[in-house]
Amino acid sequence: MRPYVILSACMSIDGKIATVKGDSRLSDERDFRRVNKLRSEVDGIIVGVGTLLADDPKLTVKYIENPKNPTRIVVDSNARTPKNALILTYKPEVPTIIAVTENAPKEKIEELKEAGANILICGSDNLVDLKLLMEKLYDMNINRLMLEGGGELNWSMIKNSLVDEIRLTISPKILGGNEAISLVRGVGFQTIDEAPKFSLIVCNKDGDYIVLIYKRI
Repeated sequence: MRPYVILSACMSIDGKIATVKGDSRLSDERDFRRVNKLRSEVDGIIVGVGTLLADDPKLTVKYIENPKNPTRIVVDSNARTPKNALILTYKPEVPTIIAVTENAPKEKIEELKEAGANILICGSDNLVDLKLLMEKLYDMNINRLMLEGGGELNWSMIKNSLVDEIRLTISPKILGGNEAISLVRGVGFQTIDEAPKFSLIVCNKDGDYIVLIYKRI
């Protein structure tokens, strides 16, 4: 068993979630409010360590009175999360889980534990075993999980058939750039037949933005 996973993102018309310099300010206030409402409805939010190092997010709920803050989860194979990251220092009463591999430096693991993180060891290879992580999260009563990953984590989750729903806002901007981060990166599928298919459930226009909801077939 594993959580129901919702990939949430805002991307440009050309499918980028950040510029070549890492600027990801694509959302407007109404999109921020949509994202925070979803955060308040899930049990956990998961990001990759690349997103954490680039943005230092708080991963808490705003705009909603007396919100339930979901557990914050970082996929961090080598325990690179800084001990002063906001997910550990801002609202420390909100649980934070850092998923690492058996190869992560033991001193870094202890440092993160001292900073208040709950460490989950998931796999012995170079990368976190995402399927094992999902099983462990489900056993911790995380039944609905929001994926706010960068392109690499999004790819890994999709490749492993771990995404059930996609909530996507299309921003009225074109970013370009071969090195700009796209919604999904990784090595990609080799054929169309390999690619997972999603069914469009919702398509709404919100000013110059388009809001789409897809569910896995």
